[in-house]
Amino acid sequence: MKATIWHNPGCGTSRNTLAMLQGAGAEVTVVEYLKTPPSADKLAQLYRDAGMTPQQGLRLRGTDAEDRGLVKADNATVLAAMAAEPKLIERPLVETDKGVRLCRPKEKVLEIL
Repeated sequence: MKATIWHNPGCGTSRNTLAMLQGAGAEVTVVEYLKTPPSADKLAQLYRDAGMTPQQGLRLRGTDAEDRGLVKADNATVLAAMAAEPKLIERPLVETDKGVRLCRPKEKVLEIL
């Protein structure tokens, strides 16, 4: 199985999710999204495939997302902000042939393996 993880190596949940993918024998593509941010279009596709809104994918802890009103902003505004400032993206996002999950908690990845 192939999987792509939008990963932050400084995040324990992200590291643990990556380890679960590798332990399951997945062929993993690791994208360090802080260095190589996904486009707004890619983010829109990921959230759509995960069955969630961009607002649900906002990282609130350690960001100014709430102060900027992004929690209640329209999808296009949120996606543009995330693409411009990838620290606003909650992690890790994982995509496989079976779907996409925001893996918080890490066990959410089991739904798409």
